[in-house]
Amino acid sequence: MASIHLPRTIRIGGGVLAELPAVLAQNGLTRPLIVTDSWIESSGLLARVQDLLAKAGIAARAFTGVVPDPTVASVEEGCAFLAEGDHDCVIGLGGGSPIDSAKMIAVKGTRRIADLKAPHQEDAPALPIVAIPTTAGTGSEATRFTVITDADTDEKMLCAGLAYLPSFALVDYELTLTKPARLTADTGIDSLVHAVEAYVSKQANPFADSMALNAMRLIWPNLPLACQDPGNRAAREALMLGALQGGIAFSNSSVALVHGMSRPIGAHFHVSHGLSNAMLMPVVTQWSAPAALPRYADCARAMGVADAAESDQSAVGRLIEALHQINADLAVPSPAAYGIDKARWDELLPLMAEQALASGSPGNNPRVPGLEEIVGLYLAAWAH
Repeated sequence: MASIHLPRTIRIGGGVLAELPAVLAQNGLTRPLIVTDSWIESSGLLARVQDLLAKAGIAARAFTGVVPDPTVASVEEGCAFLAEGDHDCVIGLGGGSPIDSAKMIAVKGTRRIADLKAPHQEDAPALPIVAIPTTAGTGSEATRFTVITDADTDEKMLCAGLAYLPSFALVDYELTLTKPARLTADTGIDSLVHAVEAYVSKQANPFADSMALNAMRLIWPNLPLACQDPGNRAAREALMLGALQGGIAFSNSSVALVHGMSRPIGAHFHVSHGLSNAMLMPVVTQWSAPAALPRYADCARAMGVADAAESDQSAVGRLIEALHQINADLAVPSPAAYGIDKARWDELLPLMAEQALASGSPGNNPRVPGLEEIVGLYLAAWAH
């Protein structure tokens, strides 16, 4: 048995950003707060959205203080900004960081974020959230999760519950056409990891499975194309849809060990989320696969790196080779090549392993690790 949760409305396609005023009007929303970052502001996209709303008679205030890997402090600033106005909804405009920030700003109220982190589930209704993604990666526009960093403890806090699920999502691939190759690669691998982990997770279910497999079919062949040719509209559209479906998949299943181990790397060493996932994916997959060989083989076949006639063992071997190869093709650095200090890495391994386990994500992995095994995987990924 599975409980499936989705945004009330998802509008998908090139140019659907223009439908934002209609989405708000259909739902009686007239006083939005836009939550975004300084890059979106400088790019002109924020002004474009505000002008779109203004022409429909909607005056929108904008909070532009979102930081990469949103922190408690940046969210608190956003909450204070929200309280200064009379808002009836929150629009998250940007990549995962603005959308995650918008979710927490809409939900938090006067509570401490630390009190909302998993295993706490926040399901009570909050301000409606409208998600407008500008990157094809996090799938946050369709998930019931947000991740906020406690800068004092360098912990990425996973917060979960229906309160964080956007009510409305506008998924417009045209907003990704200007993404640089590095961001395209990192966010694309992030969405691939979402799909694979949702499929092999212990929480997997038929609905999430269908979304995950289709996401893999879309992401794998189109990611290199979009990196090579940023203006490839067909590839961009496929990646955007794949990211959405990957988000739907893991929101209704779960992520697993890669994500559990990835968050501490991002928190302690300020590595972007997608990139830290990519650093870990081949090593963790190789370690995990023996516990769910048929499921990983399905992933290989969906991605097109193995065919139906091959044995599961052979298909999984091809999958692991392919994951190593795409990291090489997309210039994904190891932690060592990224420039992380080895002594600091080694010193933090026990704490990172504890934080990974505490997130709960490793418990969904087909092969569940202990602290020592997570430390061993971090060591294996160091220069791999």
